Amino acid sequence: MMKFKTGTNMNRRDFLRITGCAAAVPWLSGCAFFPNSERAGMPFKISLAEWSLHRTLRQGKLDHLDFARTAARQFGIDAVEYVNGFFFDRAEDANYLREMKTRAEDEGVRSLLIMCDREGRIGDPDPVKRRQSVENHYKWVTAAKFLGCHSIRVNAASEGSYEEQMRLAAEGLRRLCEFADGYAIDVLVENHGGLSSNGAWLAGVMQMVGHERIGTLPDFGNFRIREGEWYDYYQGLTELMPFARAVSAKSYDFDEQGNHLRFDYDRMLRIVLDAGYHGYIGIEYEGSGLSEYEGILATKRLLERLGKKG
Repeated sequence: MMKFKTGTNMNRRDFLRITGCAAAVPWLSGCAFFPNSERAGMPFKISLAEWSLHRTLRQGKLDHLDFARTAARQFGIDAVEYVNGFFFDRAEDANYLREMKTRAEDEGVRSLLIMCDREGRIGDPDPVKRRQSVENHYKWVTAAKFLGCHSIRVNAASEGSYEEQMRLAAEGLRRLCEFADGYAIDVLVENHGGLSSNGAWLAGVMQMVGHERIGTLPDFGNFRIREGEWYDYYQGLTELMPFARAVSAKSYDFDEQGNHLRFDYDRMLRIVLDAGYHGYIGIEYEGSGLSEYEGILATKRLLERLGKKG
């Protein structure tokens, strides 16, 4: 039986981590708590995007309210990025949000941002629909503020010519930024299909918005513009990093040595660091060769190995 010395400063989080280790991670031998990236002296910190567990969540094997606990206990990660689809009808449910916040705080987990989908096109050509989409995001801004997040992540979907889509997306994003400014919440756009996966286009949108709350959340893998058309991964990341306030380390499959197969992770991280970014990099595993749990750990090991190289 484990004993603690009298007078030891141990909070509830530490107690839970020690006593809950074996139960939380039955498929690992012993405690699998890795030092977080900040303690390891790495040039960035690691967070976990909820989308990494989307199959587990959809299958009912994990409840959204237990996501922060899972990040901390099973992966040794102390910061999370939520996906609004897993609590879509709870954005204005104060009791539910309070429970989310309490559970994260009890585990010592920081809530970083909410990834927002299914709220319409912020750059819709129809001014009524565009305004409605912007206003649909207001509740997520207030929810992010309550949870202690720094940002929401949105999409810059639009329609029309290259220039028209840039103008329409910028107009909608600026309006959302003006609302979010009152809550000190940033509005981040991810390369997420369509012209948003064109690094030059999205960089141009950032400049056109021209608001202090606007920024990007570059995703390592989301450079597919449409069927059969891809933007260059490395060029796109380079173009988006000057505006980055979060980064998504998308991962797919790995070789036997733990190296990523689809693109060069070392090169991607070098672009991130050369841009002067030293914030959180969120694991977002989307592969099929490993289970979601194994894929998250493989991505984390790769980030830690490369991060220690400086």
